[in-house]
Amino acid sequence: MRMRSSSCSFFLLLVLGLLPLSLSEIRFSEVRNDDRPIVPFDQFGFTHKGRLELTVSRISLSNSNLDLSKVGFFLCTLDSWLHVLQQLEDGEIRCTLQSDLVKSVYTFNSLNGKESFNIEYKENDADQYNLVFANCHPQQLKVSMDVKSAMYNLDGRSNTRDYLSAGRTILPKVYFLLSLVYFALAAIWISVLYKKRLTAFRIHYFMLAVVILKALNLLCEAEDKSYIKRTGSAHGWDIIFYIFSFLKGISLFTLIVLIGTGWSFLKPFLQDKEKKVLMIVIPLQVIANIAQVVIDESGPYGHDWVTWKQVFLLVDVVCCCAVLFPIVWSIKNLREAARTDGKAAVNLMKLTLFRHYYIVVICYIYFTRVVVYALETITSYRYSWTSVVAAELATLAFYIFTGYKFKPEAHNPYFVIDDEEEEAAAESLKLEDEFEFNAQVSSQRQKSGILGLGLGRGNSKVGTWALAASIPQPCSRQNLMKSCSDVRRNAVTLQFYYRNGGLDPPENVRSTIGVLFH
Repeated sequence: MRMRSSSCSFFLLLVLGLLPLSLSEIRFSEVRNDDRPIVPFDQFGFTHKGRLELTVSRISLSNSNLDLSKVGFFLCTLDSWLHVLQQLEDGEIRCTLQSDLVKSVYTFNSLNGKESFNIEYKENDADQYNLVFANCHPQQLKVSMDVKSAMYNLDGRSNTRDYLSAGRTILPKVYFLLSLVYFALAAIWISVLYKKRLTAFRIHYFMLAVVILKALNLLCEAEDKSYIKRTGSAHGWDIIFYIFSFLKGISLFTLIVLIGTGWSFLKPFLQDKEKKVLMIVIPLQVIANIAQVVIDESGPYGHDWVTWKQVFLLVDVVCCCAVLFPIVWSIKNLREAARTDGKAAVNLMKLTLFRHYYIVVICYIYFTRVVVYALETITSYRYSWTSVVAAELATLAFYIFTGYKFKPEAHNPYFVIDDEEEEAAAESLKLEDEFEFNAQVSSQRQKSGILGLGLGRGNSKVGTWALAASIPQPCSRQNLMKSCSDVRRNAVTLQFYYRNGGLDPPENVRSTIGVLFH
């Protein structure tokens, strides 16, 4: 009995941790032959004028001869629940409803043979509360009932009902404004495609579709939250929202995969392994959207709610990892092409672009999946809107970056490269390969006083700096001509590398390079 109570208490703690900051709408729940000691129903952030309307009907108890004062509904905060767990562990109480840290809403000893009850509970202490059902006779009592719960705050002097949790009541406006931003981006992108229609590829039109779907998704979410705020029900907007959310999720992950493969702007077809990635990502996105619908509609009282939540998190992580593989493959292919097709500078710029995109995709995934969740955890419920805004701004920045970096160009998107930069790019790629394998410089270069540092790829800039900074002054004379030739090439490489990297070498390196060409 004690072990089961402890495990169920841990289960509730897990559920409360996984709950969104507010479920908030009017909810209808059906409980059938349930013997769980703890059943969570809803979570809501109250102001000083909070209200709970609870209607329970068709109540059926498998054994009505028990002490029904230990069966009923209560409100508690997450902090108070942690203390209740400690009280149960220390043996101070034997039933959750006996704790003075929870706020009892209704106990079943007040039924007096009735099969239903209706109660309005006023909550004047502003905080985030969880509505929970407790059954302190889990092995002896099974409960069946239909539960309708409505949690809201009274807003303003008119006491208008607001069914959105405190801290999330401004979300309809936020979503609507963001939808306007995305519609504006779509208009700008249409203008770009029209002006550069001769150089626009299929991927660019697909990017337009992704932006439009995102705008429609935000517009539907704004309407969904607006109706919930005023009436407690979405009035069908939730169905439209789920449809566009499904299309938006699939199209975004597909776009990242297609850009990562270089489809249409680098090559007109997909390889078999790239098609397999799409065949993995698309079904997983279908599963993720199904899981999201079940999570939102069933509520935490369902037996499988936590399972669906875990499925959603797992599938989302797998999708995020899968979309990185095509980008890595493209980087590898560009490096190999740079050694064989004689276009080192062009391939180096493409390589730099895909590396930047790889880093941005990782940062976007990390921020929206990890940082935003941490922000939800540490932020007060009054400011829960900040995590939503942070996630949406990160998504907006990712869309803008992707569009800017991969927009259609009237000319070669990788510019015109002269012979000197071509040679410098080839040398840069050569140096990078040497750094990757930690190659040591030749003994002849060491005798000439030239220091080569075999660093990893991530420190190749530092290695090139150190190489140029250690060039001896006698190199400008006629003695050491062979070594000077090597140094000249490395100096040109240094100039090209830092020009494309956006950094300038230090003063001593620039002066050293100048000496070489006197």
